[in-house]
Amino acid sequence: MIKQIEKVSNEELDTLIELWLNVNIEAHDYINKDYWISNKEFVKSELPKATILAYYKEKEIVGFLGFMDNYIAGIFIQKGFRGCGIGKKLLDIAKEKSEQLTLTVYKKNRNAIGFYSAQKFKKVKEVVDTNTSEIEYIMVWQK
Repeated sequence: MIKQIEKVSNEELDTLIELWLNVNIEAHDYINKDYWISNKEFVKSELPKATILAYYKEKEIVGFLGFMDNYIAGIFIQKGFRGCGIGKKLLDIAKEKSEQLTLTVYKKNRNAIGFYSAQKFKKVKEVVDTNTSEIEYIMVWQK
């Protein structure tokens, strides 16, 4: 079941931030995990300001998509639930709410690039993330 979280409870926020942290560390093994850990509190303070689409398995959040305005901050799916179509379902709902969506993805994250390309996102620019020195692609989807 997918639900837009209108007002994030403390319990939901704890679940979301742990999912954010774990997925980032797993997906970006080329970035020191201390980078993600050092950003945890900042993300925790920003997350309630975003639109959160959460995927529930029974009563547990196993994935979510966070976006602000038309920028997708990320899709985070718990290990064991990846490759089951959850990310696509979350993204389809975000697409229904927008005319255009933008995101950044690390060049080394081939799985994510393949996923977003399959969802009709186009690479429009290549930039360097000044925090990690990693190359990122800016990708855009247009309705």
